[in-house]
Amino acid sequence: MTNADFWKYINIIIDGGFTSEGLQKLDYYAELFINGRIVYQRFSPFEQHGCATGGATHVIASILAAAKARSDSGTAPYGDDFKREVECGAKQEECIEQWARHTGCWTDCVDKTLTHSLGEMIAEGGEAKVYDHGATLVKTIGLDYFVQPILALDRISLHNAYFPETRLTVLGFGRTEDGDFKIVVEQPFVEGKHVENSQIVNYMRQMGFELRNPRNWTYATSDIYLSDMHDENILQTADGTIVVVDCDIRINVPELKAGGTRSLLTDIEII
Repeated sequence: MTNADFWKYINIIIDGGFTSEGLQKLDYYAELFINGRIVYQRFSPFEQHGCATGGATHVIASILAAAKARSDSGTAPYGDDFKREVECGAKQEECIEQWARHTGCWTDCVDKTLTHSLGEMIAEGGEAKVYDHGATLVKTIGLDYFVQPILALDRISLHNAYFPETRLTVLGFGRTEDGDFKIVVEQPFVEGKHVENSQIVNYMRQMGFELRNPRNWTYATSDIYLSDMHDENILQTADGTIVVVDCDIRINVPELKAGGTRSLLTDIEII
């Protein structure tokens, strides 16, 4: 099967309304992806493994978002890049929602539902709400920083690749009462103390990252853009291990102006 054939089949499944046969095919493709027989050229092998560890739900949503990103350029005139991005993001949301409703991993009024099932949220950031679930945390992640679901899903893949101690497993999707799209994830609970900024700088240097902008705690390599690396998002456990529990991590494309050399590819190869 060629790259063109693969995406043609994915679009047939989408346009067919996610029939039982189509859902089975998506599960099969997710299995091939997780086992490395589908090579997603957007990621390095190491990063694709991070996508796979987010679970089959995460993998399938990433494939569906990529299919819409490939085929849907939006109706806004060229030059209005943000409006086109919003339109493309809305198509990705709609596609993931239709699939998630068919598979039972969709939640309406998601934050209200989690409050009833898990209790009051214990933390809230710029894009996420956090709920206590015993040995794990459940988070709802919005698209405030990303606009398009494919980029928010990339963030989960990259987090899992670079910070596996606090990997994110995608449980499903939903919308708030205001209609905002959310990704629902689970993450291990880590007990630790906050670290000094100098420790974060040294930790990132050891990982090969250069400090690019101390005002928003941004680090980068030519491959990865990483920001929001401040002391509220990083902990040191009792044995001295530094773990990153939250960050803004992206494929470092030139448009981010942080020395990036990557492209946002969506081609695949079957091996």
